[in-house]
Amino acid sequence: MSEESLPVDALPEYAERVLEVAELIPPGRVMTYGDVAEWLEEGGPRQVGRVMALYGGAVPWWRVIRADGVLLPGHELDALGHYRTEGTPLKEASRASEGHLPRVDMKRARWDGGEHAQGHT
Repeated sequence: MSEESLPVDALPEYAERVLEVAELIPPGRVMTYGDVAEWLEEGGPRQVGRVMALYGGAVPWWRVIRADGVLLPGHELDALGHYRTEGTPLKEASRASEGHLPRVDMKRARWDGGEHAQGHT
């Protein structure tokens, strides 16, 4: 059994909480690793990133990203497909950037948890 297919009750409690936050993020919006840690009032960006790397395959992983909006290395095209499908605001890449891939427009796409989180607490 791979780690991605573990039942939710087999996950460490912190990982379960991180994944629950990832599932709350609406389509077309994102939170940073640090935003998720802040929301949980526990851990930090590295801990959230570790959880997403180990267990994030079953949740909308593309909605939890780096603060600079750079697409997840190794998963850029998958993430970009999701962003385009969901209408996530993107910034076109400058010619100097590697791979000429866009970034997520953090000013427009960042979600603070406000508009639909109240019903989930």
